[in-house]
Amino acid sequence: MSANELRKDYLLERWVVIATQRRRRPTDFVKKQEPAKSGGSCPFCPGNEDKTPAAFLVYLPSKKGGIKRARDSDGFRHRGWLVRGFNNLYAAFSPPSDGGEKKRVRLREFLGEAVGAHEVVVESPVHDEHPGVASVGQLGLVVDAYLERLEALCAEPYVRYVSIFRNHGLEAGASLSHAHSQIIATPFVPRLVREEVEASRRFWKKNGKCALCDILEREKKSQRFIWENDGFSVFAPWASVNPLEFWVLPKKHQASPLEMKRKQRGDLAVALRVCLGGLKALLGDPPYNYGFHVAPDVGCCGEFYHWHVEVYPKLAVWAGFEKSTGIYINTVTPEDAAAGLKEAAEKEEKKIKP
Repeated sequence: MSANELRKDYLLERWVVIATQRRRRPTDFVKKQEPAKSGGSCPFCPGNEDKTPAAFLVYLPSKKGGIKRARDSDGFRHRGWLVRGFNNLYAAFSPPSDGGEKKRVRLREFLGEAVGAHEVVVESPVHDEHPGVASVGQLGLVVDAYLERLEALCAEPYVRYVSIFRNHGLEAGASLSHAHSQIIATPFVPRLVREEVEASRRFWKKNGKCALCDILEREKKSQRFIWENDGFSVFAPWASVNPLEFWVLPKKHQASPLEMKRKQRGDLAVALRVCLGGLKALLGDPPYNYGFHVAPDVGCCGEFYHWHVEVYPKLAVWAGFEKSTGIYINTVTPEDAAAGLKEAAEKEEKKIKP
């Protein structure tokens, strides 16, 4: 029996034990498929718009075949929508009670107040149209909604960072099963992102290039490579914390997804559909989380920080050792994860090609 491997994250001071002595295959995590449930009284389903706050982002089909953007008002809710965005009823962060001044503010001015924003993006009027089964066109609208809100929130004087994330399945923290994502804006840069930025800065100063650009080139030739298109490359990271974890990176160096052009946005929609569809097909729709890692300040980080999406299947339980040390044990090697996901992604790609 081969010895367990100790691996260090590309950038962070984070260690992972690849437990080859407890080695499990991706198929060991296959979930039994549950029959689809009706949306019923789901507050995100069409017809229940009055159960949510007024939407500040509504995408409607245009009579000319395009997309029309609109907003709800306190006494009116749009129907026939494709995507909706509104404030979370149970917000973790909220705008300043005084409305906020149009100037940069110091965190200590809001000490004791969780200033920021907490929003919901309902990805589809269809209850179960999650990214693993949605049309590429619908996912393109979701990407557009992410970027529209990212740009708007970054302009707020009390916002330092914007987190775009998705929880899929009850075990991954999704309290409602209707396809939706969340966006949280904070008045500070989260520790994990700050550490990534600083590590990227050190690598750039030492090597004269972006760390993730360098990683991307190496992983394209490794056993951890999963899939790519013109705009994005997908791979299982060297020191995966989670079984079947994978990252989606733009091939072009960019600090923020706001730098994407229209074609690249479409490429991201395809990458999400293919890889999340592959994950679903491989494991029987497991719970997962994904999160965008974005430069907190493009002006300062643009040369060396590389935005990306990290996908974390919820397949293991972190116990006392992980929580007390920050060292993680992964029972699926990234190489095995990539092999399974690669095959599944290639099959999904064939499904969506015209």
